[in-house]
Amino acid sequence: MTLCVVITGGASGLGAALVKRYAQVGAKICIADLHAERAKKVIAENAQQAADVFFQPCDITNQADVEDLLEVVTARWGKLDILINNAGVATGGALAFEDIEQWQWVLNINLLGMVRMTRAFAPLLAKQKSSHLINIASQAGITPIPYMASYNASKAAVVSFSETMHLELAHDGINVSVACPSFFATNLDESMRSKQPGVHELVKKLLSRSDINADEVADIIVNKSKAGDFMILSHKIGIKAWWMKRFMPSSRYMRMMKKKLQRFGPK
Repeated sequence: MTLCVVITGGASGLGAALVKRYAQVGAKICIADLHAERAKKVIAENAQQAADVFFQPCDITNQADVEDLLEVVTARWGKLDILINNAGVATGGALAFEDIEQWQWVLNINLLGMVRMTRAFAPLLAKQKSSHLINIASQAGITPIPYMASYNASKAAVVSFSETMHLELAHDGINVSVACPSFFATNLDESMRSKQPGVHELVKKLLSRSDINADEVADIIVNKSKAGDFMILSHKIGIKAWWMKRFMPSSRYMRMMKKKLQRFGPK
């Protein structure tokens, strides 16, 4: 059976790597994104392997765009097996540098955009005997670091939303996973907003230090979601941090993190 997959933010970064991964198994793929030129490039790279791959412009902060996307996918395929809520942006800066407008911007995209997509597509996913919703959160949502409060909070909300949907949508045959990758080389810094000097440079440095790339992260997400895993962690250091936070006394964990992060921050 040919899989039908919608990937938001599929024109670059992890989204493009996920398009490539599903194209390799001959899936039908819709790239829902704002960047038409980047999407054309991804389509050209995967057209021979994918059963069908096309671009639909979609701003996930716009309800009309989301509804248009649903209409196009329904008309073209008549079904949906996998929805990947991948589109997102980054923010950074100390609390004093993050105004309310920046908080509202990142929450509207990273959280509410995912909510809009899920509400719109859940009925179509439920028509299958078994379907999958994969939400892309971040390691920042489970083991946060300083100077990224609004981003951390948006991704923590995605984790909580995903856990709720995992329980709520189970009776509709929709399995829900949440992926929490740590930093890896991508173009996330392009969308980043920060009013604090040095934050962009800090994030670029963190992105460049990863020992895992987007294709490897995509492989882990696809394999673990197919296995039915709810929480998907891709980085060894992230897995270690997650287990430490879960099993260490919270006061000890916080003391350890404060000591470890004493010199961390924008220059």
